[in-house]
Amino acid sequence: MEKEQLVIKKEDFDILTTYIRNGNPQSFDKNNVTELATELRKARLVSKENFPDTVVGLNSTAVVKDMETERILAITVVTPDKADISQNKISVLAPIGTALLGFQKGKEISWSVPAGEKKLMILDVF
Repeated sequence: MEKEQLVIKKEDFDILTTYIRNGNPQSFDKNNVTELATELRKARLVSKENFPDTVVGLNSTAVVKDMETERILAITVVTPDKADISQNKISVLAPIGTALLGFQKGKEISWSVPAGEKKLMILDVF
């Protein structure tokens, strides 16, 4: 399945590329960082003013539905230092954070987990 071009705020792009360059490689999955870096290179950068409010960016909360279990949850995508699973704040460098970033409301995303493929539908973004 061909991934759509990532749409990302210029500020988010700068923060993420700095994290990828200077981050502690032990604190996140190297494959995930590589995938994010690849996506960022192909991303379409937009200013904060032109960034669609229906697209998941850093510090966005995405309301998602697990297509397998039908469970609905709200996930906030944050930088690794602000990640807190008890508050559903997920690092952008975690697999689900990377998968959500740049996608918009109404899209179905999938990513690999040890048990196979996970599919989520983005119901809302705020």
